[in-house]
Amino acid sequence: MIPPSMELVERLLREDVPSLDLTTQLLELPQVPARLTLTTRTPVTVAGAAIAQALCEYVGAEVERLAPSGSDAPAGSVLLSACATPAALHRVWKVVVNVYESACGIATRTRALVTAAKVGSPRVEVFTTRKVIPGTKDLAVSAILAGGALPHRLGLSETVLIFDQHTIFIGGIAGLARRLEMIRHRAVEKVVFAEVSTFGDAVVLAEAGVGGLQFDKVPVAELGPMVSSLRNEYPNIRLIAAGGISPNNAADYAATGVDAIASSWMYSGPVADVSARIVPTESI
Repeated sequence: MIPPSMELVERLLREDVPSLDLTTQLLELPQVPARLTLTTRTPVTVAGAAIAQALCEYVGAEVERLAPSGSDAPAGSVLLSACATPAALHRVWKVVVNVYESACGIATRTRALVTAAKVGSPRVEVFTTRKVIPGTKDLAVSAILAGGALPHRLGLSETVLIFDQHTIFIGGIAGLARRLEMIRHRAVEKVVFAEVSTFGDAVVLAEAGVGGLQFDKVPVAELGPMVSSLRNEYPNIRLIAAGGISPNNAADYAATGVDAIASSWMYSGPVADVSARIVPTESI
């Protein structure tokens, strides 16, 4: 993933410190060397490290220690330590804690889902949906990458995925089938996907030359035979399962033979538990 932008760093800081740190200003803390240390209280998959480092460096802190995103950190592990003046560290510490707690929470759940899915099929890919809290996509994407997944769709501009709320305006699945050749020609660089929930619709679109099918909320017991049949008749078609997938059923869905599963499960849940400590590095 590309480094965090200056705009993101400034926005995160300004949300917490819109003009000044009033408490630090009133206390007139001395300009002595100090260290901020962040420690995880529970085992986590680390995420948000690059954003945390950029935040610290923006306020003039020197990052001494940084656990890399994607690594597994046992309880008690140091995620980051950085040195600066007390005023600088108090300006940034809560923002950095919030980044780590949110990102590590998502990454840890993502890793759990990926691990569960690979039990069902080592070749299956895990994709994550766009159901993120608005304004947090950069953080969310960095977290799911750290957890071993990929974004299903970063946005509407780079992928073609046709839903029933599209086809209702063009004559349903039959209308879409009639338009597929034109769509494939115009979007020659893209794989055209459509979401279906029945085997009949899947066959109609496969016959028409759709590049991929996304099965929405199809029970595992029904999906397995569908995938097997489609693979026999259309070996090059790409198949994704989506809807209600969690670590409890990820292995079963992966075992149906789909190429990937798509889930929003990792976005909902508790944040990681990260502690912060700021202390002087010299006697005062």
